[in-house]
Amino acid sequence: MVLSRRVSWFLLAFGVWSWFVWITFVKNLWEDSSGLAFDDAGDPTGYFWIHLLLAITSFLLGTAIGSIGLRGLRAARRG
Repeated sequence: MVLSRRVSWFLLAFGVWSWFVWITFVKNLWEDSSGLAFDDAGDPTGYFWIHLLLAITSFLLGTAIGSIGLRGLRAARRG
């Protein structure tokens, strides 16, 4: 399968954007003082664990999608 440059750039940008957004979210989640992420004793809540799992999944998918875009750009450069 051959990807166009436009599609390759889109996939790479999507991967970078995914990392940027979820790193910001995890930082905010970790520093949460509203009581959603951590209870009064300082223990993580279900909200914390679910959103951490979502962030990890998004990091993995963002990496995979971004690497496909990068490979498409490298292939377009050679071809």
